[in-house]
Amino acid sequence: MTHYAGIEIGGTKLVAARGRGHSIVDRVTIATTTPAETLGKAVRVLTEWHDHEPLSAIGVASFGPVRIDRAANDYGKILATPKPGWEGTDLLAELRRFGVPVALDTDVNAAALAEARLGAGQGCDSLIYITIGTGIGGGVVVGGRSAHGLLHPELGHMMLRRVEGDDFAGVCPFHGDCLEGLVSGPALHARFAGDAAAADPKDPRWDTIASDLAQLLANLLLALSPQRIVIGGGVGLGQRSLVRRAADKVPRIIAGYLPGIDRAAMDRLIVPPSLGADAGPLGAILLAADD
Repeated sequence: MTHYAGIEIGGTKLVAARGRGHSIVDRVTIATTTPAETLGKAVRVLTEWHDHEPLSAIGVASFGPVRIDRAANDYGKILATPKPGWEGTDLLAELRRFGVPVALDTDVNAAALAEARLGAGQGCDSLIYITIGTGIGGGVVVGGRSAHGLLHPELGHMMLRRVEGDDFAGVCPFHGDCLEGLVSGPALHARFAGDAAAADPKDPRWDTIASDLAQLLANLLLALSPQRIVIGGGVGLGQRSLVRRAADKVPRIIAGYLPGIDRAAMDRLIVPPSLGADAGPLGAILLAADD
């Protein structure tokens, strides 16, 4: 049977997975430290797998921004990032030694691909996957393929109409009060001066944060017309009441412009991931199988 390897590179950990078909048969988790140390450990894992049973292809799903245009001179390199030491890192250089095809996409595009084909988006032609955690990322799948273009979707850095009276400056080092700067895990920590999970659910600041997230959801429905929006990540899964509160606000923002967008529709359109932590590694394996 054909064997594929998938590597999901996140801000805090790298997951290397070996797959047969759509099943993960081996998995190794590596802390994301320096590029040399992190990628070196991943290569050693893949070497052991390849020596035991040759791999047919490798898929890499990385945090961004990353150059995914194969025609670009800097294809495979991490672009401007606040993660120390990673800017300019060539993610693919050491993987080419295996002599098999190597595919690359963002971690959220890969997770979106897995959810679209195997998870919460089955039967949908278009899906958006949003992860809300240390940062905010977004992957877009249309017609079974992830969206690429000038770069790749960067939904977390969209700008919003600020809620009246909210003077929080935001934490994004690039834009301040973009969505990531207002709603990500570090933003919640700064807003509540500590553990947001311990904050009173009735605190009015939650309503402001929900309004920010609702604007993103409404904008995505208007701009990309997805049949499903999957929301995951540490905040997305850990603060489901926040997601529900944001979903409650979307119909009012749409204001009747899109047919059928009412509160009942939100429960069908906006859902948690069904693949859990497997979405990223499975997505990376699908990238390898597609290449």
